[in-house]
Amino acid sequence: MKLIFNTSLLFFVFITFIPVFSQAQVHIEGTVRDESGNPLNFVNITVPGTVYGTSSGQNGTFSFSLPEADSVKILFSFVGFRPKLIKRTVREGEMLKLDIKLEIKVSELVEVEVTGQREDEQGFVQLRMKELKTIPTVSGSVESYLKTLPGVSSANELSSMYSVRGGNFDENLIYINDIEVYRPFLIRAGKQEGLSIVNSDLASSVKFSAGGFSASYGDKMSSVLDIRYRKPIRFGGGFQLSLLGASVYLEGISKNQRLTWLAGARYKTNQYLLKTLDVKGDYKPRFGDIQTYITYKLSEKWDLDFLGNLSINHYNFIPEDRTTSFGTLVNAVQLYVLFNGQETDRFNTYLGALTATYHHSDNLSLKFYGSAYRTTEEENYDIEGFYSLNELDKQIGSESFGDSIMNIGIGRFIDHARNYFSANVISISHTGDFRISGSSIKWGLKLQNEHIRDRMNEWKMVDSAGYSIPYDGQTVNMAYYIYANNNLSTNRFTSYLLYSRRFEIKSVQLNMDAGLRTHFWDFNRQFLVSPRISLQIDPDWEKNITFHVATGFYYQPPFYKEIKDRNGDINYDIRAQRSIHYLLGSVINFRAWNRPFKFTTEVYYKSLNYLIPYKINNVRIIYSAKNNARGYASGIEFKINGDFVKGAESWASLSLMQTREKIIDSHDPEGNGSTGYYPRPTDQLVNFSLFFQDYFPSNPTFKVFMTLHYGSGLPVSSPYTDSNENYFRMPSYKRVDIGLSKVIKDESSIIGDKGLFRNFRSAWISLEVFNLLGINNTISYTWITTVNNLNGQVGQFAVPNYLTSRRINLKLTASF
Repeated sequence: MKLIFNTSLLFFVFITFIPVFSQAQVHIEGTVRDESGNPLNFVNITVPGTVYGTSSGQNGTFSFSLPEADSVKILFSFVGFRPKLIKRTVREGEMLKLDIKLEIKVSELVEVEVTGQREDEQGFVQLRMKELKTIPTVSGSVESYLKTLPGVSSANELSSMYSVRGGNFDENLIYINDIEVYRPFLIRAGKQEGLSIVNSDLASSVKFSAGGFSASYGDKMSSVLDIRYRKPIRFGGGFQLSLLGASVYLEGISKNQRLTWLAGARYKTNQYLLKTLDVKGDYKPRFGDIQTYITYKLSEKWDLDFLGNLSINHYNFIPEDRTTSFGTLVNAVQLYVLFNGQETDRFNTYLGALTATYHHSDNLSLKFYGSAYRTTEEENYDIEGFYSLNELDKQIGSESFGDSIMNIGIGRFIDHARNYFSANVISISHTGDFRISGSSIKWGLKLQNEHIRDRMNEWKMVDSAGYSIPYDGQTVNMAYYIYANNNLSTNRFTSYLLYSRRFEIKSVQLNMDAGLRTHFWDFNRQFLVSPRISLQIDPDWEKNITFHVATGFYYQPPFYKEIKDRNGDINYDIRAQRSIHYLLGSVINFRAWNRPFKFTTEVYYKSLNYLIPYKINNVRIIYSAKNNARGYASGIEFKINGDFVKGAESWASLSLMQTREKIIDSHDPEGNGSTGYYPRPTDQLVNFSLFFQDYFPSNPTFKVFMTLHYGSGLPVSSPYTDSNENYFRMPSYKRVDIGLSKVIKDESSIIGDKGLFRNFRSAWISLEVFNLLGINNTISYTWITTVNNLNGQVGQFAVPNYLTSRRINLKLTASF
């Protein structure tokens, strides 16, 4: 591994530095004078978009050199004079001599009044697309950006799923151009996941809310991710190539500017990463998708938009063996498994959405939507494993130190699944927006039909030392068995009304959002009403500080997974879960080192009722299908972002959170007889994230990007019991990813007009090192149950399943 790392690093340095050192130089010299011919001292002389430049001396003279180019632009600026930008063509080996005259700038000072209003939607954070493309990450997805924000946590770099303020993966809303999108349902592990539903190459804006969002957003308890795909204004495109896959996109506009089109295709394979896992074998993951966004202007009043997505994800795996050492110095254990069998999974999704927009006037717009979503998923595996669990020699200095000295358990297991799932979701909806005199009224209506077909036949058989587990001395038992044959066709009707107003009270600017959301599902005949309100306060203080408060009801009616229990049976009496949000926050804008910074703080409390308890194994959520718990989530979050390095924004986020629940018995609705609150599976007490970027001062085309994540351990309990009270915590999640990039050409560049990338607007090459410190992070556990062995030991062993180790990635990105 060290040899590969060093070789790759030397290769990267070679291909990026050689052009710099071998490039010829252009020498420029001359004099700067005023209109009367007097020399000007200390005139700033710069080459825009580069670090090259100088200042004039006592006689107005100057000289400097820069890399050879077909042409150069030079900017001359001085206080009291008009700036002057010149462009000159340079021949190879030529010395450029300049005689510059600057004109005196005469300005009449007049009194002006500047007013403005914030356009940021309350409770949302706007993500910067520039940083999104540079963050060193395994997936390269929008979700990787989210994981650096306060309140968002994920302990799995292979997955795009994330938890927000104690919620699980199923509690997050995702919209693309106002269309709600869904994730696959049968995914069990991050290594099965394909591409994120969001194609960042096509996105123009991304905003995110971790809570307290308005009534215009749907029925989930935790967060909203709202993405807008762009409307092109010219022909263009780009591509990205790396060891993990490739992507390409094209965009254009018709001559009459009535038709625009945007299309992107992506391919991903994480085979390179999966080879670092403990389970060795033949991994063949293949993930790909095609997305398009087309707009057409029918008339001055009407617009048509179409959003399409086709995603094909295949995961094939033939396991061979596994060796995992775990435990402590006092109790060191090793698991060895020899496998036989294979796994074949398919996850295919299709989405089409048509939007008609009517622009009645500047104050009124109406939208009409029609969308269809389909997913077809299947899991097929038969995997047999012969395992040996051994105690290791822990005596330091022993000749057999680290070797197996005693067998704790031997056995055999068979994992079997034939799971087939399909879902069709068809919806029609209407939204409206009416604005007048600093106020707006928004409304929406939606009718949705869902047809779900679920065929599930999954079981596990364990034989430990000749005894089936669980052992009762009479029958051969399965470790677990799930069978389902369910067909559902249901309808939902939702609506919302939102009133927004900006007003002023004694020089204090106030922005208010007040709304009401309703939901009816004919599966359980439950009608829900969710009032929500938020207020942003902008006091007229010397310091630039704003406050925001929000509260509201956030119901989450089940979709499908929540109504199916661990045996595959449907609970027809299931109800919606409820979360009541209370949120208080502040944003302070300030300057340090003459650079802009922002410090954000939020305190929140969520009262949780009618909860459906669940367990998480990797990324698979297994629900109890009962509304028999209540709980809470509370925390405080901090984020500071700004130019720690001039011209390069970085940020750090710290989240402190606790989420707990307790089971409520039907005969004890107040929970007085229960054992009390216990941590929910997402109870991550501390989460810290850092994104930092820097560049070489002498050559800013060389840039460094780093992400750091720390998350305290999540609670875990045995999957073979319904109890969550007997739990332990995973080791904390610690990870550092770093990237070094060389900008070959950027949009403001005047150098590099020759060569391979002369027709591109921008291009850069990157070397990324994932998991720089090589830390073994745990994502889940394999549970080994033994009967009495020769040593008399009996019980369960939680064998950690580790995530990926250190890997290097080379990436080339370009746009035109």
